[in-house]
Amino acid sequence: MDKIVIEGGRPLKGQIAAGGAKNAALPDIAACLLAGGVHHIYNVPRLRDIETIKGIMARLGVVFKDIENGLYVNASDIKCHEAPYDMVKTMRASILLLGPLLARHGRARISLPGGCAIGARPVNLHLKALAAMGADITLEHGYINARADRLKGTRVFFDIPTVTGTENIMMAATRAEGLTVLKNVAKEPEITDLANMLRSMGAHIEGDGTDVITIEGVKDLSPSEHTVIPDRIETGTFMIATVMTGGDVKITDCRPEHLGVLIEKLESVGAEIKTSDRAIHVKGPKTIESVDIRTLPYPGFPTDLQAQFMALMCIAKGWSMVRETVFENRFMHVSELRRMGADIEINGAQALVRGRKNLIAAPVMATDLRASACLVLAGLVAEGGVTDVHRIYHLDRGYESLEKKFAGLGASIWREKVSPQ
Repeated sequence: MDKIVIEGGRPLKGQIAAGGAKNAALPDIAACLLAGGVHHIYNVPRLRDIETIKGIMARLGVVFKDIENGLYVNASDIKCHEAPYDMVKTMRASILLLGPLLARHGRARISLPGGCAIGARPVNLHLKALAAMGADITLEHGYINARADRLKGTRVFFDIPTVTGTENIMMAATRAEGLTVLKNVAKEPEITDLANMLRSMGAHIEGDGTDVITIEGVKDLSPSEHTVIPDRIETGTFMIATVMTGGDVKITDCRPEHLGVLIEKLESVGAEIKTSDRAIHVKGPKTIESVDIRTLPYPGFPTDLQAQFMALMCIAKGWSMVRETVFENRFMHVSELRRMGADIEINGAQALVRGRKNLIAAPVMATDLRASACLVLAGLVAEGGVTDVHRIYHLDRGYESLEKKFAGLGASIWREKVSPQ
């Protein structure tokens, strides 16, 4: 097991490129199940979650090969329709295999998923929609068993916008008979990325990025070539880290239009931000001003940047309020930030943060993916020694070599092996 060690106090300076979006690459890879033949997906990040979905799909019979900046995916020969618990338990996105397996092969057996312990994130919305499309679904011994001769187009209203739910039913509907209308859908950029890939396969999809998506089903789809969008959460993490350290960083290969609310919030704390077509230039202020945030579905403030922004507020001038409305258990990083001297009070889904002049280096333990990034950012500004961030296997699920990228910007940060006790 590894840990990340950080000696804080160095401003980040230089230029860095954003990688491909994990949360777009996962459904893109799952979509390959919809069509036999060879798909080519580019700008795929090298992450634990990517390896997990590859491992599950390889068990189904999909053949993967690494190519330059991407993946060769051959989904011609599907030999199995079961995603077992021992593989699914580490990643909730495994549920994305349900829709495409059912649409193309008429059956699927998927273990109820696991992953970060940041909230319930139930899959009932996925199952309700598939049942409305004619699927026979049962839950047995922790598995979802689904069958359908051919799914039928229908109208689906999601009680709450769900990203994976929208993606799953979009994929299922591409090969359903007739028209499917999805209402109150998620509008994240990752939804549009998947829609673009499905269109390149021959799917008829309209409305992605709005509240209503329509899909006219087709009998067959074809393999495609597709490039994954840049990771807006990794980009946002770089931006917040730059502001925290009083740095000066240009982030390239990104999409500024996907980060509008974060840009506004960072300008409010005093940062200077300039954007161009595919780049964001961030300069940190001498004094960080406090600002409140409230997480919301896109285009609101991303829940996946809440922990990192809270770390920023820990060293801001004054008081700030962080409200989490997306996941009910996403303040687990607070106890670790307190170990570093942060002054944070929690009241239900709200955290009141009193900014301090500095944080203090300390050993801390990551509890989920974005909490890991939050603690790394805190370590970049902590004083009085080194910060050890343990359990970074969470970090490796969603950030590719984050410590190397920060080191390339001047941070004193490295990875070490932890000896077994």
